[in-house]
Amino acid sequence: MPTDTPQPAFVLVRPQMGENIGAAARAMWNFGLDRMRIVAPRDGWPNPKAVAMSSGAGRLLDEAQLCADVPEALGDCTYVFATTARQRGLTKPVYSPERAMQIAAEKIAAGEKVAVMFGPERAGLENDDIAKANAIISVPVNPLYASLNLGQCVLLTGYEWMRQSGEVVHETTDLGRKGDWATGVEVEKLVEHYEDRLEEAGFFYPPEKAVGMRTNLRNLWSRMRMTRSDVQMLHGVMRQMVRWKERGGE
Repeated sequence: MPTDTPQPAFVLVRPQMGENIGAAARAMWNFGLDRMRIVAPRDGWPNPKAVAMSSGAGRLLDEAQLCADVPEALGDCTYVFATTARQRGLTKPVYSPERAMQIAAEKIAAGEKVAVMFGPERAGLENDDIAKANAIISVPVNPLYASLNLGQCVLLTGYEWMRQSGEVVHETTDLGRKGDWATGVEVEKLVEHYEDRLEEAGFFYPPEKAVGMRTNLRNLWSRMRMTRSDVQMLHGVMRQMVRWKERGGE
């Protein structure tokens, strides 16, 4: 059975290729969506090509609701979006995928049942299909090449649903298995190590520029957020350079 997670139903209207249905299932499951409804698939149902393309998301296909027509697929829904890349001459609100999924999340949280219709690959939804929708989702694409594959359109919409309904981490840093950020004390010890060795090497010359050079060097260190491993390695670099020089290195 589908999960209990509140979510919109994705309705594939007259899809033509089993491979695209499978790709749509895979895209849906990437973002935790598992309410698929399939309206009058051209090549019949079930479709082995859809299963092959679903790549582990075959459960969605097993549980997909097969519908004879659009009214059957939308029968229990209170709000419906229709995806299209073309102007249709119908008076309806038009939303980006991001805004549409914001509205979907609000309505579902209020107890409504929401559906998103996706049209067949060749020409998309017909005007009669879109007339049954409350609003349109229009993906901002290159106007010179506005054609989107069914799986791609489902993926875009699913991603925006995840952004609105899930906890999306927009930036993180992988510190590795033994990684940990260096503390201020550890960085300060590294700075002192380098300043002492550079002072011995005569780097801070001429004397009247030494203060500014030290400031610039410390500013460089502060721009480099380092892990403890980084600090240890840089200590080792300087120690080895000093040993090399003491052995008569040129």
